Amino acid sequence: MFGKDIGIDLGTANVLIHVKGRGVVLDEPSVVAIDHETKRVLAVGEEARRMVGRTPGNILALRPLKDGVIADFEITEIMLKHFIQRIGGKSTFARPRILICAPTNVTSVEKKAIQEAAERSGAKEVWLEEEPKAAAVGAGMDIYQPSGNMVVDIGGGTTDVAVLSMGDIVTSASIKVAGDTFDMAIMKYIKEKYKLLIGERTSENIKIQIGTVDPDNALRKSLDIRGRDMVSGLPLTRTVHSDEVREALWESVTAIVVSAKSVLERTPPELSADIIDRGVILTGGGALLNGLDKLLMNELKVPVLVAEDPMYCVVKGTGVMLDNLDRITRWK
Repeated sequence: MFGKDIGIDLGTANVLIHVKGRGVVLDEPSVVAIDHETKRVLAVGEEARRMVGRTPGNILALRPLKDGVIADFEITEIMLKHFIQRIGGKSTFARPRILICAPTNVTSVEKKAIQEAAERSGAKEVWLEEEPKAAAVGAGMDIYQPSGNMVVDIGGGTTDVAVLSMGDIVTSASIKVAGDTFDMAIMKYIKEKYKLLIGERTSENIKIQIGTVDPDNALRKSLDIRGRDMVSGLPLTRTVHSDEVREALWESVTAIVVSAKSVLERTPPELSADIIDRGVILTGGGALLNGLDKLLMNELKVPVLVAEDPMYCVVKGTGVMLDNLDRITRWK
């Protein structure tokens, strides 16, 4: 093959890659493990994620993206090169054309950083597309018609809310409250209530296993967690209940509700009428949080639906957009 078109969902928590003609070929955590002393890369992706919180002092497990944008340029470049080489995207014959997604509120400097990281990892040409647009396309919305479509994309670092029509964003908001914020809120709650220190992976596991924001508090689950007792300094096991997780997450999800409301309030009336008919689509890993769709439905007074395979909506959207590159204005 003399050239490939590649779509990348460069997420704070995960990197997903779509290759034209092959579909989604990679889904790996955005983590790189390096030796702090020699600067040698030890692992990338899932192998590196398993090291988070479990490494000796000389090994650092780094997440080069923060709040949806590049925090460490050099490590991001290493990570992208590794993933593109793994899928066979860079050969001696041709360099791939790459379409990358970014949050709606990235600055021109942050855009430039994303573009340069992609070019230096082997791209021939780089297109930049806004995440909620790709998420809407990946969720099956026809955003190129003159009708209103609303999407709430809850990723690892940012939540993007957008109303789309005629192939472009009409109103939008992007806030730095998403999956990572949920994890930190749970860690903080457990620390304050039980005087128990837990790590990121334990916090994420609590969110996945028993996390809920159901306004009816219908979920009744509990989970035994292990951490370090702040008083004795010794390992300790505690039982956490889903209603406690709901309490821990409430402030974070309220920020998402407020953001969604502000976007609806700024939406033209005709498009608002379309949204009442079509509903709001939830995408991203955060869409899987139990009861979030019901909470948003209660607050926004419009139907709210969780997309099929919400975590893959953005990367699937890049796949569709690669087939319609003529509709995308290349970012300069």
